[in-house]
Formats: sequence, structure tokens, C-alpha cells
Amino acid sequence: MSNDSQNQLELVQDYRKQVLIYEELDEKIDNLIMANGGGTENMSKADLKQYRNWAEQRTEAQNEMRILEQQLSMDADD
Repeated sequence: MSNDSQNQLELVQDYRKQVLIYEELDEKIDNLIMANGGGTENMSKADLKQYRNWAEQRTEAQNEMRILEQQLSMDADD
């Protein structure tokens, strides 16, 4: 396998990992919201803190996915 192919494979694997992380966090957030009546208004301070933590992690995963998408797109253009 060439270095370019290996690099593409690693990027795809990293992307898949970020997708799984994003989806897991999204499900946790959805479950927490539903457990609190469908919104954040009635959340306890502890739940709200957890919600914000997971939301921040989810945003980081989404940003990483976008970076990897750009890298994969640029590599495909070569």
C-alpha cells in the first residue's frame, strides 16, 4: 500500500471514529433532554452541566469531522 493510500485509509478511519463519537454524544444529549421534559428549562444544575459538557464535546467532534472531510476532499482532488 502506498503512503497516499495509507494516509487516506487513516483519514477515513479517523472520520468514522469521530462520527461514532458524535452519534454517541448526540444520543446521550437527546436522552437527557427527553428525561427532562423535552428541554433544558427544567434541568437540574447537575444535568445542565452535563448537557453543556456533552454539547461541547459533540461540537468538537463535529468540527473534527469537518476538518477530516476537507482533508479527504483535497486528497481526492490530487
